[in-house]
Amino acid sequence: MAAAASESLSSGGPGAVRLPRLPPLKVLAGQLRRHAEGGPGAWRLSRAAVGRAPLELVAVWMQGTVLAAEGGQARLRDSSGAFSVRGLERVPRGRPCLLPGKYVMVMGVVQACSPEPCLQAVKMTDLSDNPVHESMWELEVEDLHRNIP
Repeated sequence: MAAAASESLSSGGPGAVRLPRLPPLKVLAGQLRRHAEGGPGAWRLSRAAVGRAPLELVAVWMQGTVLAAEGGQARLRDSSGAFSVRGLERVPRGRPCLLPGKYVMVMGVVQACSPEPCLQAVKMTDLSDNPVHESMWELEVEDLHRNIP
């Protein structure tokens, strides 16, 4: 499993983001704030309350509404609270999506969980065109976590 969890360095030069080989885990900001353990490069999501082993947080998938964006950083909010994203100047984004009010998905590597989650971005996509993305996100995350062994 260690080989599967190993990371490769993207070819982006200095300050490049480490691209995880495991798929990102869908999480809410509140889950990271309340249940994350460990530290940079070794974060785990505790599931002791439900009698399950912790999940490694190699990469996460989060969705939220852009509150503010400036200088390659953004502050977003999902239904459970705010979180920050940095390194956005180096990631593919497709359509312009760093505008307040846009609903976006961000894949990234967890840098901090307290006092507020912070991700180093790997990818960002605008999901604003379809309101179902936002209305279903919390249920989608809940369903996933209920079914992960």
